[in-house]
Amino acid sequence: MFGLFNKEKKESLDKGLEKTKQSFFSKLSKALVGKSTVDDDVLDQLEEILVGSDVGIETTLKIIERIQQRVARDKYVNTTELDTILKDEIAALLADKQNEAGEEFETPAGVSPYVIMVVGVNGVGKTTTIGKLAAQYKKHGKKVVLGAADTFRAAAVDQLKLWGERVGVPVIAKGMNTDPSAVAFEAVQAGVDQQADVVIIDTAGRLHTKVNLMSELSKIKRVMQKVIPNAPHDVMLVLDGSTGQNANVQAREFTKATEVTSLAITKLDGTAKGGVVIGISDEFRIPVRYIGVGEKTEDLQVFNKQEFVNSLFGNK
Repeated sequence: MFGLFNKEKKESLDKGLEKTKQSFFSKLSKALVGKSTVDDDVLDQLEEILVGSDVGIETTLKIIERIQQRVARDKYVNTTELDTILKDEIAALLADKQNEAGEEFETPAGVSPYVIMVVGVNGVGKTTTIGKLAAQYKKHGKKVVLGAADTFRAAAVDQLKLWGERVGVPVIAKGMNTDPSAVAFEAVQAGVDQQADVVIIDTAGRLHTKVNLMSELSKIKRVMQKVIPNAPHDVMLVLDGSTGQNANVQAREFTKATEVTSLAITKLDGTAKGGVVIGISDEFRIPVRYIGVGEKTEDLQVFNKQEFVNSLFGNK
């Protein structure tokens, strides 16, 4: 069964979250020196540590409130229990926002081809994420077509073509400065003609503050729907986890510009800001579908909330 979280994935996840874990627990250990009970001072310092780990202010306040309620209910909570309580509360918070982990790289029954439109600003790892997704879908027996609709950067088109060659999947491209909607239309049509299981469309990553982004993405959707009426089936926003709270800002802007249905959070292995996954998951009520925890194709993992929390807390 592909959905099982195997030893290699677990090791990759542990390694990818190592910087976040070390930073978080070293700060927490210092905050607890000389303390035996979880008092207001400990909670104040914990709040500061969570915000510093890019969990976000609103989400941090929710976690602190939950711990305060637990301390009040249990009357006495010692500091050695704090790790366990914190882990429980973060897991509970993620459970409120996440879909249960299911089969990996499966497409919904009766949907063929399954169309994914990928959005996000330049530099977040959008095209690389698409390449890795294509590789993993193919590995799981799926026929994939890619559409190079980020036509404002020659590098984006070329990069997607390279991924197509590397993975062995067709890439529909019309070059730079062509109409992205036309590329999307041709890619979806090619997916239908070639009886593909998955079509993944790359879109322009211009600054999320540009007002024409909304109209452009809407146009791409409308054109795809001429081929498949309910396409795209998933609008995936790719965010760079290493940018911390800036990823939150991007998520806020993109969710205003288009209906985002899933998230991929990349580059978690190079940062101590892994807490951003918790804050984004909580704030936007959009499932985090994938996380990037390394360079290898297999390091783009289907997000499993329980395994994420276990790794973050060192399987405590």
